[in-house]
Amino acid sequence: MYDFAYHRPGSLEEAERLLSGASEGALVAGGMTLIPALKQRLASPSDVIDLGGIAGLSGVSQAAGAIVVGALTPHAAVASDAVVTAKITALAALAAEIGDPQVRNRGTLGGSIASNDPAADYPAAVLGLGATVRTNRREIAADDFFTGMFETALEDGEIVTAVSFPVPEKAGYAKFPNPASRYAVVGVLVSQGPAGIRVAVTGAGPCVFRSAELEQALAGGFTAAAVDAVTVAAEGLNSDIHAGAEYRAHLIGVMTKRAVAACG
Repeated sequence: MYDFAYHRPGSLEEAERLLSGASEGALVAGGMTLIPALKQRLASPSDVIDLGGIAGLSGVSQAAGAIVVGALTPHAAVASDAVVTAKITALAALAAEIGDPQVRNRGTLGGSIASNDPAADYPAAVLGLGATVRTNRREIAADDFFTGMFETALEDGEIVTAVSFPVPEKAGYAKFPNPASRYAVVGVLVSQGPAGIRVAVTGAGPCVFRSAELEQALAGGFTAAAVDAVTVAAEGLNSDIHAGAEYRAHLIGVMTKRAVAACG
């Protein structure tokens, strides 16, 4: 690791002030992204600002027609929460499949979506459920939040505080996991609800994305069989040692059918 100054602020205001005053500041929540990057000397922040000392950034609550999850809520807490399990079963199931027990007990919702790893699970939930990301400054619609590989709409000094998930009529998630990391080679979340029919794909491209073709197919009949009419193009999809673009294109269709079946 490189040397850095460590801070543990007690409020969002202090965290924003520390971040703005640092030459190369970095936020840490669960540390699942930053710590490995530091250990491999892929990141060299001047200051690390630990959000763990700020009250009110974790936990699950209900709002009108929505479930609100605090940014520092660990994956394991989302997976086991009775309200999430009852209202958005797909979200609880998705959280339960992230990484291993150690990762699920340390990793957080806010850290996952702020990092926007192209193979992470939570971006599919945020985009697939038409969620709203809340920060210390504003609210950002899911369709506007994820902008590219490891990139989001977050501005300098902006900190994710919570995510509001509209409760869908039905939703399901299915993924083909990398057997070592448990990241998604391809993961698909489908939903039908207040935001219409949405199909969000993670792991297949440089950034999580919606599939207009699959959404249109499911609009004509929300069944797994409806997916058979769609041929997913491989152009622009990831190709690496784990899977080629053509295989990922095939998996998108397979995982969409499984996600629809998971809706019950």
